[in-house]
Amino acid sequence: MQRISAFAETTALMGDPSRANMLFALMDGRALSAGELARFAGVTPQTASGHLGKLAEAGLVVPTRQGRHRYFRLASPSVAQMVESVMSVAEELSGRPLPSTGPRDAALRRVRTCYDHLAGEIAVAIAGRMAERGQLVLSHDGAALTDAGSALLVEMGIAADIIRAPCRSCLDWSERRPHLAGAAGTALYRCFVDHAWFRQREGTRALEITRSGEAALDRWFGIRA
Repeated sequence: MQRISAFAETTALMGDPSRANMLFALMDGRALSAGELARFAGVTPQTASGHLGKLAEAGLVVPTRQGRHRYFRLASPSVAQMVESVMSVAEELSGRPLPSTGPRDAALRRVRTCYDHLAGEIAVAIAGRMAERGQLVLSHDGAALTDAGSALLVEMGIAADIIRAPCRSCLDWSERRPHLAGAAGTALYRCFVDHAWFRQREGTRALEITRSGEAALDRWFGIRA
């Protein structure tokens, strides 16, 4: 019963348009001030403060004080995944695209972090290519590496014990198709960053593909970036 109550409280918080807009604004991974979130939601600073207090109390956002200002960010990867999934379902059911979040969108759609793994066009392409080659069994409900997929990741330098851990699929918000998540997804993301194939763009979840990254995508997955 407590779980149902917590579920109802969380969905009720997200159901308010102003609070939904605030969560939507935080989806690119930045920490934003209460004033910035108020402008994004189209409410007064006082109203925004009340909404943010409720979101923080529920554990959906975390406030950080810096000087005279308080900044807010999403509380955890699981919160981001929840918001991203709801956004994807809402767009699919309504038949209308969700509002644009600004000029960063093209970069975020191309390749970004889904907090601890890759997301966007490139991530979906990687998962799709692995599935085509029999290296990954992939669906909206789950994912599993085959022996061929495990061998590929080991060849890329990813530790075998990580690969043996459960992996999962994650429905990509912008592409509405699954990408690879779980331990294998996290290890693949770290592999790309550690080899300087991808670089994090400052102040956003978007990633930049380097020249060596373009070569790696072509070599390992047959993807032309």
